[in-house]
Amino acid sequence: MNPRSSGTPSPDSPAAPLDFDVIIAGCGPTGAMLAAELRLHDVRVVVLEKETEPVSYARIVGLHIRSIELMAMRGLLERVLEHGRRRPAGAYFAAIDKPAPEGLDSAHAYLLGIPQPVIVDLLEHHAIGLGAQVRRGAAVTGLDQDDDGVTVELADGQRLRTGYLVGCDGGRSTVRKLLGVGFPGEPSRNDTLMGEMEVGVPPEQVAAKMTEIGRTDRRFDFRPFGQGLYRVVIPVAGVSDRARQPTIEDFRQQLRAVAGTDFGVHSPRWLSRFGDATRLAERYRVGRVLLAGDAAHIHPPIGGQGLNLGLQDAFNLGWKLAAQIRGWAPEPLLDTYQTERHPVAEDVLDNTRAQLELLSAEPGPRAVRRLLTELMDFDEVNRRLLEKITAIGIRYDFGPGPDLLGRRLRDLDLKQGRLYDLLRHGRGLLLDRTEHLTVDGWSDRVDLLYDPTAPLDAPCVLLRPDGHVAWIGHDQHDLNHHLTRWFGHPTT
Repeated sequence: MNPRSSGTPSPDSPAAPLDFDVIIAGCGPTGAMLAAELRLHDVRVVVLEKETEPVSYARIVGLHIRSIELMAMRGLLERVLEHGRRRPAGAYFAAIDKPAPEGLDSAHAYLLGIPQPVIVDLLEHHAIGLGAQVRRGAAVTGLDQDDDGVTVELADGQRLRTGYLVGCDGGRSTVRKLLGVGFPGEPSRNDTLMGEMEVGVPPEQVAAKMTEIGRTDRRFDFRPFGQGLYRVVIPVAGVSDRARQPTIEDFRQQLRAVAGTDFGVHSPRWLSRFGDATRLAERYRVGRVLLAGDAAHIHPPIGGQGLNLGLQDAFNLGWKLAAQIRGWAPEPLLDTYQTERHPVAEDVLDNTRAQLELLSAEPGPRAVRRLLTELMDFDEVNRRLLEKITAIGIRYDFGPGPDLLGRRLRDLDLKQGRLYDLLRHGRGLLLDRTEHLTVDGWSDRVDLLYDPTAPLDAPCVLLRPDGHVAWIGHDQHDLNHHLTRWFGHPTT
């Protein structure tokens, strides 16, 4: 086996028994979520993680509205809320301080701050509880695929045979490199130091200096984070060695350079360095190998979209890959993963590029920022930008139809309970207000709910397992056509 395999299927390769239906490289949030989604459909899955121990530093990440909805949709929200801190939605776009518009189309219109190790641990245990395997200290070093599966080589020389391989192994993805998939975009030009630590000066002194610096530098951030901690974000000119973890002395030096004082910072909880590289994989799928999360796209963390984008990749891919393995997927279903998610990532990369420009201290970008700040006083502008950042404005192209077609449906209060509670098993759902339609022939894949009182401005909607509206109407023949489109041929 060639460890530098391009991943191109080889029709002459002999078939071999499969150890797993799916191997996932990388046990971050994306990989763990994908494993859980596959196990909802009884797919044999193992997650290979090269690190021997989970990340220990408690970096706080934000779950945006759509990701919170996904947690609710799989029965995880209560556990997540126990470890997170709710914050009002708003001031996401380039840190322009505007409140969220009223009447956001979600039952979960807030930001949830949560330590990244906690969300990873929750998702990993969720996947394990559903029957997934997780193997640590298992680094993928090679792959070779044929018409029947993929052979994966590990650093210890072990070889595993799988039906599909999904690279969720981060921005430096080994799987992507082995596939030879291009990763075009812009390299890092500048670094940013980020961490949480205590300070040795009064809060008033920090606040006064923040006000002074904030007039000219929007990238610098130094604010209280609770329990005596401060979140520190410091721009750094140039690119440093990413292999070297930053130290508290690095932070002190940069603080003195930017603020004229180091604020007496000490006792860091975690320290990290990130660049502003922006890249997008040319393809999300090569035969039986796919990419998701940071392996498919990287961008600066402006607006806090990275982790959320990966979770939503996994949610989109999981049921489609399971359908392929279970044998009922319509021919183009798995390819819709790229056609739907690649444009979403393109949009995220563009809005992070725009936000970075708006944080510049140059006169031109500062003028544009002032203009956008005025425009965001218009509800429609403010709403559009917030829905973009939180991913509740996504509309997949399912063809012509009402505006709701292709969008996710909010968590409705139905006579049988909350809508999202009915989607926990990862199946499709027909919500029928007419009480005349049927899913006979697809009942092994799609649930049926009659509710004439449902608060929905449509007679009936067909939901995919990811909660997006795949059909709107009232005609059984038309419904059958769309059931076949998304859920394959009916059983007899």
